Parts: sequence; structure tokens; C-alpha cells
Amino acid sequence: MAHLSLTSRSASVTVDADRGGRLAGLMVDGHQLLVVEAAQGAMQWGSYPMVPFAGRLAAGRFRFGGELIELPINLAPHAIHGFGYTSAWRIVDHQTLSLDLGAPWPFPATVTQRFELDDAGLTMTMAATAAVDMPIQLGWHPWFRRELTGAAGEPVGAELRFGPAAMYEIDDVAIPTGRLIATPEGPWDNCFTELAEPPRITWPGLIELTLTSDCDHWVVFTEPANALCVEPQTSAPDVFNRDPEVLAAGTTRTARFRIAWG
Repeated sequence: MAHLSLTSRSASVTVDADRGGRLAGLMVDGHQLLVVEAAQGAMQWGSYPMVPFAGRLAAGRFRFGGELIELPINLAPHAIHGFGYTSAWRIVDHQTLSLDLGAPWPFPATVTQRFELDDAGLTMTMAATAAVDMPIQLGWHPWFRRELTGAAGEPVGAELRFGPAAMYEIDDVAIPTGRLIATPEGPWDNCFTELAEPPRITWPGLIELTLTSDCDHWVVFTEPANALCVEPQTSAPDVFNRDPEVLAAGTTRTARFRIAWG
């Protein structure tokens, strides 16, 4: 298995290059914070990059440059989360991975990920460089464990502090309509924006995480019994069918995500 291993005084990180360039483990103060490899497959464990799109893409279809683009359906009836998380990445150095995007994605591009670990947190930077004009969306999908184990062996549940001003309305097949609405009570599998403060996940008495990103959209998935997903991304799901960001040939789009603890 090709992997990166990073350590600091308080934490250790394992990045699995072969299986999606994902965080396969994030140990902080002796606690594994991520769901480790799941029997269900690539979509439900670790923390993985979403590129060249994030979240659901309606029916796996969109138009770009006057052409209809059709991508494989991997969560019927939609395509979801791009191709980075199912690809094998190359190790560039002890902190960096690289991936050349190709078929079934019809626009050649190169993506890099860089991981920087310090005593207070982990910073991840993703950069996509296009060979031709193409739509682009970047994001991350962490699967944080719903429970950790306390000092006396008791389960300690995760608590989320999250205060968005708006949520994207979704249709009956979970695709955003583009309309922003007030945030309802959970459970959620929704995209939010206009956050008053960074999301925080706390396992009381053990660890508090603060999540920051230059992405201005966050998908929060609270439905799984074993996990809590708080996912920064550069735009809402299915943006390619509304108002895609276009990455011009020869240019680079970057995004940053930091998981800090204290």
C-alpha cells in the first residue's frame, strides 16, 4: 500500500494514496477520529478529496461548451463526489500527492494534494490545473466517528455546533434547486452557506475540532448512526447544471481545509 505518514507531538496521520488519496487515519491524543475502512466501499470511510465535482450531479449529466457530458452513475440516480476518491494517486514527496484526471472525465487536468500537520491541526490544500477549459468544483468528505471512548471506557458522543444562515432547497431526488431557504431542524443531508462561525465538533471531555476552509459551502450529513460528515466545498452540489465555475486552460484552482484541535 502506497501511503504518507505524518506525525506531530499530539497527532498522527495516514494518507492512503492507492485508495483515493484519502486520510485513512487521523489519531489525536490517542483517539482515532475517522471511520476506518468500511465494508460498504470507497464512499463511506476516512476523509477523501472530491474532485472535479462534489456531491450529487443530477443523472450524471451536464452541458459544457455546447456538448452533453454523461458520467457514470455511482449513487443511483446520480453521479456523486467526482473521481479523486476512487483513483490511485502518485506520491510526489512525503507531503504531496498528484493525480491526472482522465476518462471518464473528458477534460484532462492534474490535481495535487498537500498535507501539513502541526501540533494544533492538519491543513490540506488541493489544486487543480486544467489542460483545457473545464468546469471545476473542489471539496472534502470527512467521516468523523460518532462516538469515541472515554477514560473509563464509556462512549462519548460527538456534538456539532453549526450556525448557517441559509440552506439550499432540494427537490424530491436530493438535488439543489438553487433557492436558499431558512435552515430547518435536522437530520440533514444538505448544503449550507453564510456561516456565522466555523463548524465545531466536540466529544465532551476529550477533543474539540474546529473546521475552517476558504470554501464557502458546507454539506452536513448527520443521518449515519456511526458517523458525522461536515464537508467543505467550493459550491453547492449539481452546480454544473446551474452556474459552473470555469477553470480556463493552463490555470489553477486551489482550495484549503484545516482540521484544528484543542
